[in-house]
Amino acid sequence: MRVQALDEVTRRALSTVVVAMDGPAGSGKSSASRGLAGALGLRYLDTGAMYRAMTWRMLLDGIDVTDAAAVAELADKPVIIPGTRPDAPTITLDGADVARQIRSDSVTAAVSAVSAVPRVREVLRNQQRALVGAGGIVVEGRDIGTVVVPTAQLKVYLSADSAARARRRTAEMAVDDTRDEQSVETALLHRDTHDSTRAASPLSCASDAVVLDTTHLPLSDVVDTLVALTLEQVGGSRVS
Repeated sequence: MRVQALDEVTRRALSTVVVAMDGPAGSGKSSASRGLAGALGLRYLDTGAMYRAMTWRMLLDGIDVTDAAAVAELADKPVIIPGTRPDAPTITLDGADVARQIRSDSVTAAVSAVSAVPRVREVLRNQQRALVGAGGIVVEGRDIGTVVVPTAQLKVYLSADSAARARRRTAEMAVDDTRDEQSVETALLHRDTHDSTRAASPLSCASDAVVLDTTHLPLSDVVDTLVALTLEQVGGSRVS
């Protein structure tokens, strides 16, 4: 969906807007963020992919991801470049496309440990802020509205119950994956605990965020709600 009928004032306002989209794994952040960005002609930044790319580099270099000092020492070296097109997001590591590798089980198992290292967060946070620039972007992650862009004009925290999140994650897996929803749910809850209790930039809901429970909402309804919230925030409207 692309909202075409917007007045010029609204289009200009959208060119500088920053939407911070936070929430736990499986809450629908990626699909909703891409849908919103596509609908309003905004850029899109998946900060989670950046942490996954950093994690993949650690694994390639044989770094023990539980050794925070070793992870911190390497944190400045990887060249991580995320694409910002919502219809075709990309992620490269040292010039190589790693979109498939960063979604592997090994990265999923290690990313929480790597992303908890303060130096990693500092390095990637600086990159993320540079990419946000003057705005016109939807940024998704776990600490966007609280740490990365606390001045974002619109902050949204997407939530969903753990069973719904597990169903979504299971559906995303390859057809030959034998894991069931219960094991996926257990893994999600474990990551929730880890990410929300880490010392560096924990997963949390900004005090001024709009909380949207997506448990029983189809993606189209979530995107429609986000479009309305964004237009309301910039004082914009559709041209009738």
